[in-house]
Amino acid sequence: FRSRLRLSPTGSPDTRPDRSSITGVTNRVQKLLGVEYPVVQAPMTYIARAELAAAVSEGGGLGMIETLTPEGRADLLRVRELTDRPVAANLMIQGWKRDPSIVDVLAAAGVRHVFTSAGDPALFTSRLHDAGMTVVHVIGSLKGALKAADAGVDALVVEGVEGGGFKSALGASTMVLLPLVAERVGLPIISAGGMCDARSCAAAVVLGAEGVQMGTRMLASEEAQVHANFKDAIVAADDAGTVMIDVPGNPTMRVLRTGLAARISEHDPGAALLGRITDLYFDGDLEASVANTGQVSSRITGLRPAADIVRQTWGEIEAVLHDARSRLG
Repeated sequence: FRSRLRLSPTGSPDTRPDRSSITGVTNRVQKLLGVEYPVVQAPMTYIARAELAAAVSEGGGLGMIETLTPEGRADLLRVRELTDRPVAANLMIQGWKRDPSIVDVLAAAGVRHVFTSAGDPALFTSRLHDAGMTVVHVIGSLKGALKAADAGVDALVVEGVEGGGFKSALGASTMVLLPLVAERVGLPIISAGGMCDARSCAAAVVLGAEGVQMGTRMLASEEAQVHANFKDAIVAADDAGTVMIDVPGNPTMRVLRTGLAARISEHDPGAALLGRITDLYFDGDLEASVANTGQVSSRITGLRPAADIVRQTWGEIEAVLHDARSRLG
């Protein structure tokens, strides 16, 4: 990324806009995904639908469609009514490992980029490559990164434990995991967990990433099709606003700190971990289910259009780095 920070004739950083520097296809993630900005919307089940994905892609980033629900799979086609720009699909391996027909569904929809997660990438990488798709795998550990590289994936999403949703109780933060993986694996890296703006994106680039993926920040966008109560709770959260739930027999998750989350942590037998999740997402009942949310919610102060989030995140990196350089004296 250093080559992207231009110098003025006096030798100081030149922060004037340069279309070739900021928006040109210059790094490996941009080239691989065919996007203007290497900013990816996270694959959130029930939420990663056509309207949000199209808004992100129209803004120059990469929108994502989830495939676990029938509605999500239908949106692989419907999203083409909203944008002709690249849109990716998520393939949660645990949900499809016994049914490889999902590859045919993706191919029929003209999907070119697939983000695999939650399982052994070797189960699907060759099939997806044979169908002409690029494969990006989500990992939360160095061991997972090495395994994905051995499976032949094209890039990695490196997600720290501060991200929302399913996590390892022993997982490392992005600050530790990202440079650890970057030092050991030569694949293009997209950073996730704690990403929400140009400042966090610049930090990720310095640590070894060539792009970022956002979940919570995109939840708190104007186009996300979730209830206002959920969005408002994200905006209202402080730096203690999420909690890791680690209940025996259930997956470890980072969620909003709600009354239900507290009851589950206290092993209340009447508290369901993932009960009426659609009632939470779309009816706004924050006690219907736990709400997958990352720690970065504490840095989100309002709702914004997805396109603005994408452009600001990547387009203002150089200004952030210039400010950092000035503090070095």
